[in-house]
Amino acid sequence: MHQLRFLFCALALFTAVSTQAQPNGQIQSSLVRITSTEVEPDYRAPWNSGTINRGVGAGFVVEGQRILTNAHVVSNSRYLTVEREGDPNKYVATVLFVAHDCDLALVQVAAPNFWKGMKPLPFGGIPELESTVSAYGYPIGGERMSVTTGIVSRIDFNLYTHSAIDSHLAIQISAQINPGNSGGPVLQNGKVVGVAFQGYSGDIAQGVAYMIPTPVIKRFLSDIKDGHYDRYVDLGITYSKLQNPAQRHYLGLKDDDRGVLVDTVLDAGPCGKVLQSGDVLFSIDGHPIASDAFVEYEGERVQMPEVVERKFKGDKVKLDLMRNQQPLQVEITLGSVWPYFVQSHSYDIRPRYVVFGGLLFQPMSLDLLDAYHISELRVRHFFDFFVSEQIYLQHPEVLILTNILPDPINSYLMPYRSSIVDEINGKKIGTLQDLARAFEQPGDRFVMRMVGDGPPLVLDAKQVAEARERIKSRYNVLSEENLDEQPPTKPAVAVKEAQ
Repeated sequence: MHQLRFLFCALALFTAVSTQAQPNGQIQSSLVRITSTEVEPDYRAPWNSGTINRGVGAGFVVEGQRILTNAHVVSNSRYLTVEREGDPNKYVATVLFVAHDCDLALVQVAAPNFWKGMKPLPFGGIPELESTVSAYGYPIGGERMSVTTGIVSRIDFNLYTHSAIDSHLAIQISAQINPGNSGGPVLQNGKVVGVAFQGYSGDIAQGVAYMIPTPVIKRFLSDIKDGHYDRYVDLGITYSKLQNPAQRHYLGLKDDDRGVLVDTVLDAGPCGKVLQSGDVLFSIDGHPIASDAFVEYEGERVQMPEVVERKFKGDKVKLDLMRNQQPLQVEITLGSVWPYFVQSHSYDIRPRYVVFGGLLFQPMSLDLLDAYHISELRVRHFFDFFVSEQIYLQHPEVLILTNILPDPINSYLMPYRSSIVDEINGKKIGTLQDLARAFEQPGDRFVMRMVGDGPPLVLDAKQVAEARERIKSRYNVLSEENLDEQPPTKPAVAVKEAQ
């Protein structure tokens, strides 16, 4: 399967002899090794704390006594340590900001001794195709810096696998990448031109890796200036190219190779009340949109979404369009599109759930489906088309009966596993909070109707109450519900730890 894998990338040892010693300067005074103790959530038993793992990554110093690295290096972390070249000590660190949608994070170290002699690295621009770059990090299991060199071979939009849903500008390089640690800087002429973050598995492509370019890095650093990361913004539309002459003639368009056709306008997106399906977009912020959805932007030909990529929450964008053969100009206030989050990986939060009568209910998410390997066709349809068919309008949260903790009160209910809750005692269920409130209502029984045909699932209220403590004790259910997505507690104080 053509599938990207994470690096946690150690860069293979550079064996070629250079004609110039350390052309990018003394990187040792800027590069760090990051060790993370992380807890991966347990979606199959969400009341448990999760599985403890250990990962190693790289990072580098930037202005303001901060360390830049990948989000996946510090995701779900409970304890971070940072090491410098030539220093035997490990320094406790904390996460300042994390951007899971573009796989970047900032880390801080409170110990003053750590910063002595450390130098921030300056940023450069986008490197030219076929130019040479150097990537720095640590080999597998190693504690000393290594470097590989490679050629810039492609500059394009690409999927960022950390979230599994976000696509941003990425630069492909030919440096050899091995599993180990990500987050190290990629330099050219002494300036950072990217952060190494992902690559293809060896059975797909050899010697192909990707780095996060400086426009994405600078956007992240600009976003957090107000003390909060607001995520990337999106128009919340799908569109089609208009390169076919017959189709253009049918729509009444000129033969000028301009314009794209709006297919779907997401109600939950910024364009929800402004654009319509069938609109033809001609320009964005004054940049003409070609029929292949590219625009000329800052001297380069880029895909239309990149114009929006450079903007922030609350920024505005102007669109020139045609609707019903009439020209029109509209202004959009940009924001994120929350239904997409269901289809992305989540980090730094506890799984949300409700246990009632031994039945485990959880909201649909990518991580949940991965944990249970759910193949039920209705669930897969709800997930795959949650955004495009706007299923979220009827089901803001798709509540799935994921598991049953066997007890006499829920005997013979296994066929209901992987079904989607539609209503309880005649009331529609849209969110996990709705479900929890429905179970709190007095009554003789709880009648749960699932999406689709079939008889309802019924629990006797008195039997549920009598079995409550028995089920909790038998399956070590420490808490019967978690309704809020709360990030785990981070260490409040960072101190130096000598080892």
